[in-house]
Amino acid sequence: MKHKVATTINGHRHEHEVEPRLLLVHYIRDVVGLTGTHIGCDTSQCGACTILVDGKAIKSCTMFAVQSEGKSLTTIEGMAQDGKLHPLQQAFWDEHGLQCGYCTPGFIMAAAYLLSQNPNPTDDEIRQGLEGNLCRCTGYVNIVKSVRSAAATMGGAQAKPAAKSVAGRS
Repeated sequence: MKHKVATTINGHRHEHEVEPRLLLVHYIRDVVGLTGTHIGCDTSQCGACTILVDGKAIKSCTMFAVQSEGKSLTTIEGMAQDGKLHPLQQAFWDEHGLQCGYCTPGFIMAAAYLLSQNPNPTDDEIRQGLEGNLCRCTGYVNIVKSVRSAAATMGGAQAKPAAKSVAGRS
């Protein structure tokens, strides 16, 4: 028996009848037709299928499509705005944070969540925030560099006000 699922993906409402066991990653790719979310391991180990569900990073292979009912989803296709790459996408390009590119959408989505929670992370915090994502090309150094660069571009590193001087001190 099929179930109706209605969700918003990248700002657009989608309604479909789906099998209750259909994984969200397959719904996004096969039903909705957004193929930027990748299927890597089918065991939730690699993070290639990471998307944002109501702003939180989720591995879409760990969730059924019917569980997305009424939720707002963001995939890699929803990151760019008005034809301009999101600062994370641009930083991955500029800082060579991608090699084969297969893991990149998942890393960008996980990094987007990380920066929404911590706009100015240390390198260790970036590594910890991305620990659920794997890169088989070993691009981790440049991935961390990319996230750090995006944080600065997005205002994280520059958003902290300068220390105010106390009267009589500089």
